[in-house]
Amino acid sequence: MGRLILKDISKKFNDFLALENVNFEVEDGEFVCLLGPSGCGKTTILRLAAGLDSPTDGEIFLDGKKIAGTNKECGFVFQEYALFPWRTAKGNIEFGPQVKGCSKEECERISRHYIDLVGLRGFEDHFPHELSGGMKQRVGIARAYANKPKLLLMDEPFGALDAQTRNIMQAELLRIWEKEHISVLFVTHSVDEAVYLADRVVVMSARPGTVKEIFGINLPRPRIRTSPEANALRDAILRSLGSEIKRAASI
Repeated sequence: MGRLILKDISKKFNDFLALENVNFEVEDGEFVCLLGPSGCGKTTILRLAAGLDSPTDGEIFLDGKKIAGTNKECGFVFQEYALFPWRTAKGNIEFGPQVKGCSKEECERISRHYIDLVGLRGFEDHFPHELSGGMKQRVGIARAYANKPKLLLMDEPFGALDAQTRNIMQAELLRIWEKEHISVLFVTHSVDEAVYLADRVVVMSARPGTVKEIFGINLPRPRIRTSPEANALRDAILRSLGSEIKRAASI
């Protein structure tokens, strides 16, 4: 299971209203992308879902349980990699299971599984400074999955990568997601990335952020980025998003 529900969510920081009356769901096993202008509260939504912050109004539920405090059933993948530099790739992946008290044998089994799954065999004993950006993000994804979360939260995880590596990592993420069947809420600024990855795309308004429009991406996978259907969806999302970007610039 991994069904996330955001119900009437608003968030204030002092007198600044970041989010207002946000309502949407991530169904069990669904891949949802969040798009919106800078400052509309996309990362704030991830932090609320992770229990790293609390809404001013409204409630968030994961599988019917209200999120209050740190949500240990979520995995978080950041843009900045956030790996422990003193641990190898294998050591980073094993960190969560070790904290949970898994035996050495179980930690080894888990790390072997995810090292193979994300394509890091042969690099498991390398430290982060010895890995490329794409490999570091593979470690980050494997580390998140190793904790067996119900929901994976991803905050522009490929934003720092070059275009070629980014496309490769998008395809790799989908391959892993299709094997693990874990719900994903993915923040991006790229319409192309959202159309390629998501089952649904949630377009946020300029601040205070609220849900402007939700697009279903009913295209078979693997997707052809330049197909007429993908182009039509991309154009529709760009039109919806474009007006909000202009409005954000005038705020």
